[in-house]
Amino acid sequence: MSERDDEEREFDLKWADRAEHKEPSARARMLAARWKENPPGPVPFRADPDHRGSSRRSSWVSTAVVLGCVAAVIVLLGYINFRPY
Repeated sequence: MSERDDEEREFDLKWADRAEHKEPSARARMLAARWKENPPGPVPFRADPDHRGSSRRSSWVSTAVVLGCVAAVIVLLGYINFRPY
C-alpha cells in the first residue's frame, strides 16, 4: 500500500458525522430499555423557593463556623509560638 491509499482511508470526524446510522451508547440503550416498561415521571427544572431560602442561612452558619475554626487555629499557633524572654 502506498501513502496515498493510507490518506484516503483515514477516518476523521467529518467522516463520522456523515454516517447514515449512529449506534446509541450503552447507557442510552440501557435507559431506553428501562423506560419502555417504566417511564420516568416529570421532574421540575428548578428547586422550590422555600428550600433555597433555608440553604442560604445554613451557608452563613457554615461560613461562620469555618472562619471561627480558622481564627482559633491561628490563635492557638500564635500562643504555642509565643515565648517570653
